[in-house]
Amino acid sequence: MTLLNAGARFPDLTIATVDGGEVDVREELAGHFGVVLFNRGSWCPYCVAQLRAFQRHQDKLADRGIRTLSLSVDDEATAKELVAQHHLTFPVGHSADARAVAAATGAFVNEDPLYLQSTGFVLDPQGRVVVSVYSSGAIGRLVPEDVLGMVDYIKGHAA
Repeated sequence: MTLLNAGARFPDLTIATVDGGEVDVREELAGHFGVVLFNRGSWCPYCVAQLRAFQRHQDKLADRGIRTLSLSVDDEATAKELVAQHHLTFPVGHSADARAVAAATGAFVNEDPLYLQSTGFVLDPQGRVVVSVYSSGAIGRLVPEDVLGMVDYIKGHAA
């Protein structure tokens, strides 16, 4: 397993979204700061809280040019229900191949039942990792306030 450290290029990753389409993560975020969230599933209260927090901050994130994407192993129907219930407006992926995503990104995998542990990445406009947050369990994840502060800091100190 290879962890994605600061400066690493985010790997090619295409996600099936609840609107029936597909999103190429790097293409979707190109030219923008980006947040990529892997969540354990709609059954996880910590994951739902994180997704709701990012939704509450979508206007502030968008004002700063920050885009958000989320992905889990949930099936399409379950992910659609999550999006509808919590009024999520950012792309939400479903049916992730946990082992393939883990191999590409270093995310931890729970084997039984099979799902990705909470993982978050902040990417710069060139698709490089600014920060990665890997969790091996239910807690420990990116929060929107930290992302906003980090991006403001980076933009304020750009050479």
